[in-house]
Amino acid sequence: MFAAATAGVIVSMALALTRAILGPTVYDRILAVNIFGTKTVLLIAVLGFLTERPEFLDLALVYALINFIGTIAVLKFIEFGDLGLTRRPEPEAD
Repeated sequence: MFAAATAGVIVSMALALTRAILGPTVYDRILAVNIFGTKTVLLIAVLGFLTERPEFLDLALVYALINFIGTIAVLKFIEFGDLGLTRRPEPEAD
């Protein structure tokens, strides 16, 4: 039963990776990489359950946070061309 769930997650990860490679736009590719990261979190959780190691859930949560922050950073870089490290001139008040 759980082996089938693991196999299903791996197949969906392969499909997401295929979309990341073939995606027509950069946003499709970013979304596919985000989906791949989410499926990785699910795979870590399932493997932790199968091996009866509850600390894998902590690792999965940390990976989920890194995946989320990384996706936001990449989207910000694509949109603005930087990550906000340079200070932009403020518009002068009238």
